Amino acid sequence: LEAQPDIEVVAEAGDGAEAVAAVERYAPDVLLLDIRMPVMDGLDAARRVCARSACKVVMLTTFDLDEYV
Repeated sequence: LEAQPDIEVVAEAGDGAEAVAAVERYAPDVLLLDIRMPVMDGLDAARRVCARSACKVVMLTTFDLDEYV
């Protein structure tokens, strides 16, 4: 993503809780999450972020089950 001239990566997180904290600290426009993350999964992290900020969330997954897509 950093190779794109109009995209700036402001933070990286190793788990969902770190991602939520990074959104609170850096106030990004977009958050890119995986559904499966340690500590707090991406779905819970997305719910918390959406409840607290205007940040848009993009979810990624390797799941092929309809309930996760």
